Amino acid sequence: MKSTVKILSFTISVFAAAVALAGSPAIQQVWLDDHVVVSVPVATNCVTTINFPSPIDAIDGAGFTVDGKTPGLFQLAHTKGSAFLSVRALSPKAASNLNIRWNNQTYVFELSVSDTPMLSLNMEAPPTPEEEGVGHAPEVSPPKLLALLDKAKAFPLLKAQQPESVADVGFTTYDGKPLVSDFNDYEIQIEETFRFNAEDTLVFRLVITNKIDAPLIYQPDSFALRAGNRLYPQSISDADGTVPPKGRSIVYFAITGTPDGGRNELSLKNAFTVLVTRLSPPPPVPPVVTVTNAPVHPIYPPRGQP
Repeated sequence: MKSTVKILSFTISVFAAAVALAGSPAIQQVWLDDHVVVSVPVATNCVTTINFPSPIDAIDGAGFTVDGKTPGLFQLAHTKGSAFLSVRALSPKAASNLNIRWNNQTYVFELSVSDTPMLSLNMEAPPTPEEEGVGHAPEVSPPKLLALLDKAKAFPLLKAQQPESVADVGFTTYDGKPLVSDFNDYEIQIEETFRFNAEDTLVFRLVITNKIDAPLIYQPDSFALRAGNRLYPQSISDADGTVPPKGRSIVYFAITGTPDGGRNELSLKNAFTVLVTRLSPPPPVPPVVTVTNAPVHPIYPPRGQP
């Protein structure tokens, strides 16, 4: 298979719904976007504070306790009318989501325990056209992108033999709840997803299934990911552009940052859809035959004619 690299052009656009890193992985600034799940690594031995521009309207979450004495996965501290809250994990394997209602919108945060927790998360309004200097997604070189693909392919082996090399890699499979994009004569299924946070890059292992008796030909550098109503073009792919008749093909591709230059900070729990540009023509549509049980009346010639 050949590798195709497409370098994203990182430019800032108007009202970018982007995520920006503010100096340190422990202190981050995130543009408010109610269509994106934000991953928040936390710890048991320190506090993570989430700050909003103005007072929070409501907070919802399962497994949270406010006094630390009631059983729970996380301890939460919030004063009614304040614009911030603080959380810390009470279990080394705690994981849950926290929904925060603010300004008539709901913002979703995915909390999980990490050795490198985020200590402060500042939720900010997207920049106006006049504002400049917002944070950029990391510039990831083509060799680095290739290395991330290789690490994703070798993940089971590295996890078993060199766990420290993938300790900061997020990983999920979709056993039992497959993410399948069905295009009638072919389908694309996401089998595994990896998140490399330092590079703000997600790598996907796909299976493309061709359902017809003709080859499926597609443009190998045209993969794109849909999350909510946002589309993220690939930064690299490992695909040969064809699937044999009635066959299957394994493909890896990645997205890095956002098209307008911000960090995507996409959670692995999003309901992703994968798109690709098809080059081979679709199968012909069979003719529509209408069958009716209505009685058939004979047609007689005019009088005087045989």
